[in-house]
Amino acid sequence: MATSVAKSRLLDLTRTQCNLFQTTFNPERLRTGNKILRQRLKGPSLAAYYPRKPSTLRDLQDDFNKLDLITYDEDEEYRLEGIQIAKFRGKGAPKKKRVADTTKKGRKRK
Repeated sequence: MATSVAKSRLLDLTRTQCNLFQTTFNPERLRTGNKILRQRLKGPSLAAYYPRKPSTLRDLQDDFNKLDLITYDEDEEYRLEGIQIAKFRGKGAPKKKRVADTTKKGRKRK
């Protein structure tokens, strides 16, 4: 013979189990997202996957400049010299525009 148990007693039992085993009490079985929230965080493992960025010569120069020490970067000097030569030949970057646009497209309608 089977005896029936009141629904409120079953809910109390379930609530007690959830407290005991530290799970979420959800008698309506709603979607709460706990499955996702219980997963391990992926950020630290993703950050550890990529190697650390090595220090560059530019970083070292910035540190020395803070101490008022002068550094010399041969590649940077060569690049700046090439830009200067291109400017003398008229092949440099155009100057930035300082005046607002006065064409028909730039005017406001009254």
